[in-house]
Amino acid sequence: MSVTNVLGTAVAKPAVVPWAVKLTAEHCVDHRIEVARRATRDRDELLREIKRVHRDARDRAADLGTRVHVRAEKMALRAPFAADPEVDPYARQLAVFWERWGVDLDRDIVAAEITFVHRRLGYAGTGDCMLWLPTGPRRRRELWLIDYKTSATRPASSVYPENSLQLAALRYCEAVLLPDDTDGEVPHIERTGVLNLRQRSHALVPMPADRAAHRAFRGALETTKWLHAGASSYPALLPPTAGARSTRKAA
Repeated sequence: MSVTNVLGTAVAKPAVVPWAVKLTAEHCVDHRIEVARRATRDRDELLREIKRVHRDARDRAADLGTRVHVRAEKMALRAPFAADPEVDPYARQLAVFWERWGVDLDRDIVAAEITFVHRRLGYAGTGDCMLWLPTGPRRRRELWLIDYKTSATRPASSVYPENSLQLAALRYCEAVLLPDDTDGEVPHIERTGVLNLRQRSHALVPMPADRAAHRAFRGALETTKWLHAGASSYPALLPPTAGARSTRKAA
């Protein structure tokens, strides 16, 4: 079971419906003349297009997020990458973050896009970056597990509570998968956080991905397993037939 699947299945996201309504309403207002013109002549196709507005926006954001993650990995590994003007602003903010914190790519980055596995509990997930940052007392270096988040609209300081569940799930895994497909020991991760990358800003937000958060994730994991294993339908219970009722009365 992937960590993403667990959080997507068992964690409520109350902000999604208002966001979808907002996008749909803005689309209808911004295209009101076209909507009015097609409302009677092309109603069915118009409704299909309107219903796709929030899904298309979600898919575009997810695709951009994936491309930013790919760029971040290649930057960390000093690997070549293809030009992508949409990704460039977010990549620049990552470079600024590294510069301001004095990150040496060869010395401080332990892993990028590494798979964490917990076979006993039955889940796995990907960590975006493990790196050393001078955040301890007297600027002592601490090992951080960081998850990148991108958005075109949310403030750089904003996070969701389930981000702690995601980081805790990875932090307390049993092993990491090494490039040769062998298991490696999970390093002692001292701090966890979300690095929000925006087009013109960024922010590292520490998250409390502790044992309590991991227990909460395990509850969500069990809920997800139960929901996935459950039947999609159950036979209805039918009332007794008239003949059966008559037999019982005679008896």
